[in-house]
Amino acid sequence: MLISEISIHRPVFATVVSLMLLVVGLIGLSRLWQGVRELPDVNAPVVSVETRYRGASPQIIETKITQPIEDRIAGIERIDKLSSSSFDERSDITVEFEIDRDIDEAANDIRDRVARVVNSLPPEADPPEITKADVNAEPILYVNLSSDTLDSLALTDYADRYIVDRFSALPGVSRVRIAGERRYAMRVWLDRSALAARALTVADVEAALRRENVQFPAGRIESRLREFTLNTETGLEREEDFRNLIVGRGADGYLVRLGDVAHVQLAAENERTVARTNRIPGVNLGIEAQSNANTLEVARAVRKEIETLNRDLPEGTRLDINIDRGAFIEASLREVMIALGISFTLVLLVMYGFLGNWKATLIPAVTIPISVLSACAAM
Repeated sequence: MLISEISIHRPVFATVVSLMLLVVGLIGLSRLWQGVRELPDVNAPVVSVETRYRGASPQIIETKITQPIEDRIAGIERIDKLSSSSFDERSDITVEFEIDRDIDEAANDIRDRVARVVNSLPPEADPPEITKADVNAEPILYVNLSSDTLDSLALTDYADRYIVDRFSALPGVSRVRIAGERRYAMRVWLDRSALAARALTVADVEAALRRENVQFPAGRIESRLREFTLNTETGLEREEDFRNLIVGRGADGYLVRLGDVAHVQLAAENERTVARTNRIPGVNLGIEAQSNANTLEVARAVRKEIETLNRDLPEGTRLDINIDRGAFIEASLREVMIALGISFTLVLLVMYGFLGNWKATLIPAVTIPISVLSACAAM
């Protein structure tokens, strides 16, 4: 063989080439290591349209929202599959395009078609949200925040104030998603009998809340020597403020307050969501990595940050990892290295068993790692 003859007659040249392959292979291995992830960075041409309509049943969602949007976007070219689902208060439409369709152009076509049908949707419905399917949107870690002294409302508020920003600032982190959140909100439970007795409707109460619970700029006072900025505190903050809100006037001039016709309570904005870990209420934080980030490095940074945060959390509060996809990648890489080590050892033992000479076995012991690293350079 030509390569064998050159290597035998010119050993210095063969050594230099091997060293060059070794260096290039190490560079390739380092670049491969930077993009370690569980799944390849491939975005399928799938676009979803989500619309929320509070208080609407699935039948209303289907007729008022899902069907009009479907009819409008069905004529877009190169659609492979169009599916939709109507739930309580939510409509989900998924559009799958042909595999060679550009995802950005497809999303723009969907936005143009949906923009034409927005005016025909119910005015109480939220604007449709159009998103592209992204494999990177799946969190790589789920961190649980639980406490023996704080309830879910306080935990959600604490996570928003102090923890989300700490995780978001880590290198490679794209977004921190909170699951099972229960945010503070003023809940108003209307008494229909009390409303009927005072000749009021739900629309009257809603109009009063919209009219009174606002903040307007009050301008400023200027003089030759001084200038003052005025601030009017007209917003409602406490339960007592909402109870004293005037929502109507009786026939005899009696002022009807919100506390007379409703029960006002500071509670969770959404009572339908809850998160528990080992039967302990809390909130879950989903850590999403950037598309070009190293999943292992992001996971290690999050684990280190959890150790730092646990020292500063309130008494009885702790952070734990529920799901860690980086552990699977680390285990896979470890198994690959173990398999390489076993195969390398077996090859040398078999060659020594057939040749019976350590010097002849030493040459493959050097060339096998160089071959493997050269393959890393090509990859």
